[in-house]
Amino acid sequence: MDKGADRLTWTRHDALMAIAAAAVDLVGFSQGSVSGTVPFALTGAFAVVLAALSLVARRSHPVIVLVVVLALGVVSNLAIPVPAPHFPVSLAVALYAVVRFRPSAVAAGACIAAVPLPLVGQGGMLLPPGWGLVADAVVVLLVSGSAVVMNRRQREAEGQQLLRAERAVAEERRRIARELHDIVAHHITTMQLMAGGARANLAHDPEVAREALVTLEDSGRMALREMRQLLDVLRAGEEDESAPAAPQPGAGDLDRIVTESRLAGTETEFTVDGPVRPLPPSTGLTVFRIVQEALTNTRKHAGQARARVHLTYGPGEVAVEVRDDGGGAGAPAPRQASPRSGYGLIGMHERVALQGGTLEAAAIDGGGFRVAARLPVPGGAGGGQGGERHR
Repeated sequence: MDKGADRLTWTRHDALMAIAAAAVDLVGFSQGSVSGTVPFALTGAFAVVLAALSLVARRSHPVIVLVVVLALGVVSNLAIPVPAPHFPVSLAVALYAVVRFRPSAVAAGACIAAVPLPLVGQGGMLLPPGWGLVADAVVVLLVSGSAVVMNRRQREAEGQQLLRAERAVAEERRRIARELHDIVAHHITTMQLMAGGARANLAHDPEVAREALVTLEDSGRMALREMRQLLDVLRAGEEDESAPAAPQPGAGDLDRIVTESRLAGTETEFTVDGPVRPLPPSTGLTVFRIVQEALTNTRKHAGQARARVHLTYGPGEVAVEVRDDGGGAGAPAPRQASPRSGYGLIGMHERVALQGGTLEAAAIDGGGFRVAARLPVPGGAGGGQGGERHR
């Protein structure tokens, strides 16, 4: 709850509220003075206006403002003893501010003081009549009740805002976990296989070993670059970056993933069907990560299998399918948990769901595993050449 500032601060809204309260209270004061029973007194009018104008500080110093309003109200009543009891608007606003911005104990004391003090001097008597106390008590109850309801609504709104913030943080953590899994699982697996291939061929085929080491170096460099991009996202806003961030991978980078898969020992076919067109960055990244994760799982769990990547650009959507002819023993169905590849499949499902698409991931009868995703693509993107292309 807002406790107010230590220094005097006020806004245009506070000023308008003070002017409005001064106008209403001054009209009521003047009406009582011209009723024929009491003369109009300049001192009383000045006290009414000054009490209302003090409301500009009601947010930062609500208790002091309430004391000032009560004191000036007594001065006004003593200057012109109004025949009928009344509850000034400025007092209602000041009391509302105390209940809103101060602890319950202080608010309770303010409510108790706000019942008898406004009646002191009214009707020409030092002590007010009993029915005036009842009327003021009803007004105080309505004002304080409104403030309590507003405090409760504010707490509920703050709770909802905090809940949304926590959900946003949790979603960001899941997104970062997906990125880390995709980067580490793919590149580390590729580097492991390349290192093993280089060691096996170092003695009898140095050229193959050299090519494997070059691929190993490129994969390590790519892993470092993607990790750096992810860290830059986490550090966004902390410091100025002079160099622009490298673009996130997309569907145009699938050739590189397929090439790495082939060099890692998995015979991989890549075909593209339909008119090639630019994809939104988030959609392209999702396609890239699905292919990356699927081929990584193939290398890890399918043994000496052959893989096929098929990318289809359709009207209003893009579809990608990765299948292998291995046993797929280590690649569980989407709803099964597995310490080896379950997290990767969960990550793929989350990525596709964020894009509003669908994902199928299941073992194929007779051996192998298939991952297929369909992602909606907004219309209006430029097209390329049609037909199917093998790479």
